[in-house]
Amino acid sequence: MIEKLIAQIKEKQSPIVVGLDPNLKFVPEFIKQKAFAELGETLEGAALAFKEYNKGIIDAVADLVPAVKPQIAMYEQLGIPGLEVFKWTCDYAHEKGLVVIGDIKRGDIGSTSEMYAVGHIGKTVIGSNVVSAFDEDIVTVNPYLGSDGVLPFVKVCEEEKKGIFVLVKTSNPSSGEFQDREIDGRALYEHVAEKVVEWGSTTIDPETGYSEVGAVVGATYPEQGKILRKLMPKAYILVPGYGAQGGKGADLAYFFNDDGLGAIVNSSRGIIAAYKQEQYAHVGEEGYAEASRLAVLDMKEDLRQAIASR
Repeated sequence: MIEKLIAQIKEKQSPIVVGLDPNLKFVPEFIKQKAFAELGETLEGAALAFKEYNKGIIDAVADLVPAVKPQIAMYEQLGIPGLEVFKWTCDYAHEKGLVVIGDIKRGDIGSTSEMYAVGHIGKTVIGSNVVSAFDEDIVTVNPYLGSDGVLPFVKVCEEEKKGIFVLVKTSNPSSGEFQDREIDGRALYEHVAEKVVEWGSTTIDPETGYSEVGAVVGATYPEQGKILRKLMPKAYILVPGYGAQGGKGADLAYFFNDDGLGAIVNSSRGIIAAYKQEQYAHVGEEGYAEASRLAVLDMKEDLRQAIASR
C-alpha cells in the first residue's frame, strides 16, 4: 500500500491527506435541512447529512490529494447509521482512486488486536466466503500495549499489503505527559520510534524503500519531528496538527526525507470547514466544497515551499 500512496503523492505532487471528520456544526445548513426533511432530526438524518457533506468534499478534492482520513469517532457518535456512513465514505473514496487512512487508533492485545486489524484492513472468513468489512488501506494504531498490540496489525499488513501508522509523538498539548518522559536518558517517543523501525523491518517495499509501518508525528512539534525523521528513515510519517492546531508548512521541512518524500500532512477542519474562514468566505455556505478545494491548493503551495527550502 505504501507504493500506491507514494505513486499518488508523486502523480498529484501533493503530500496531503484530507481529514474527513464531519461534525454537525461544520455541515452547511442547506445540507442539514434537506437531510432532516427526509429523515428527521435523528441519527439517520444526521448520518445522511454527513454523507452528502463528505461526498461534496471528496468530489472537490479527489484530483488534488492522494488520500483521505476519516476519523471513526466522528461517525461512531451516530451509532450504526454513522458507521454505515463511515463505510460508505471509505468505499466512495476508493471509487475516486484515493488511498483511505482509517483513523481508528486501536490498541489492544492478542485476538482482540487481531480482530481490529482484520475488521479494518483484513478479511473475515464467513463460511465459504472471504470478505472485507471496512476495507481501509492504512489505519492508525496505538502502541501503548507494546508488541502484543502492534504485531497482529503487522501480520495483516504483510498478508494484505496494507499499512499502519503508529502513534509516536502526537500533536495534542498534553502528549508530553507520557511521550516526553525520559527512559534511560531518552524520551519515550524515541524508544517508540525504534520499535516502529523494528516492527516495519519485514514490510519494506523494494520499489520505494519505505516500510508499510509508518508513524504519527504531530506538526506542532517540529524539533521532535526532525529527530524522529532521522530515527525512522524508512518509515512514512503521518503529520496531524497542520492548520487549525497551529502547524504550518515552514515547520515541516525536516519531516520529509531528501527525496522530498517520507511524510504526508493531514488537515481536517482547515479544509472541510474552510468556508467558515474569512479568506474563503466569498464562496458562501453553498460553496463549501469549492472552499475546501481552495484550501487544499493553498496548503499544497505552502508545503511545496517548505520541502523546497530543505
